[in-house]
Amino acid sequence: MRLKNKVILVTGSCTGIGKAIAERCVAEGARVVVHGLEQEMGEAVVANLGSDKAVLHIEDLTAEHAAQHLVTKALQTFGRLDAVVNNAALVASSNIHTTDLSFFRKILEINTLAPFSLIQAALPHLREARGCVLNIGSVNAWCGEPNLMAYSVSKGALMTLTRNLGDTLHREEGVRVNQINPGWVLTENEAQRKHEHGLAPDWYKDVPPQFAPAGRILWPAEIAAAAVYWLADESGPISGQVVDLEQHPFIGRNPPK
Repeated sequence: MRLKNKVILVTGSCTGIGKAIAERCVAEGARVVVHGLEQEMGEAVVANLGSDKAVLHIEDLTAEHAAQHLVTKALQTFGRLDAVVNNAALVASSNIHTTDLSFFRKILEINTLAPFSLIQAALPHLREARGCVLNIGSVNAWCGEPNLMAYSVSKGALMTLTRNLGDTLHREEGVRVNQINPGWVLTENEAQRKHEHGLAPDWYKDVPPQFAPAGRILWPAEIAAAAVYWLADESGPISGQVVDLEQHPFIGRNPPK
């Protein structure tokens, strides 16, 4: 039980990576606040985890006071807050020609500013627990795909936020802040997104080796397994770190022949 008695808030945990992290946290002894926009899916997650181990909060993170509402839900339900996982994000295609300022601001609001706001709201309680923050970024933070321009920039900004707060909050507040950057992960939303882009419904069963040397892309449970280390006390005093989770080097990779 690597997370025994910890209370962990996981945004965007009704589906995908967030759901897998919430499930793994409970399996490791934690209690979780499940969050998202999908009421029925969220209720199913909580029912599966058990109402004594999980509670659901449905709210758009860009809504006023949403961050404080999430923190209050954790405190009122479980009496404490040990960790925040900023997982919720909007993945939307865009490039220099298709991105206007309104769209760009929306991406930044959800993917960068909402995590900052939640860290702010949770900080007094994380300080008391000597807890931690785990931001879920993306390998696209390093430069990004041509048609994921705004998304990639938002994740790059999140990565800088992690390194900045990972230093200052650790020294001044005793709160660690780290980040994992997943590569290509088979979430429900990613499967649907690629299908909407014209691929076959079972496209993920035959991914070219230049994109997936292992013959498949990553599973949400594999990201969740890595997340536990950063949420557990076993990661010790490590803070301000960003770790890429992909099956090949994302930067400086030799082009496939």
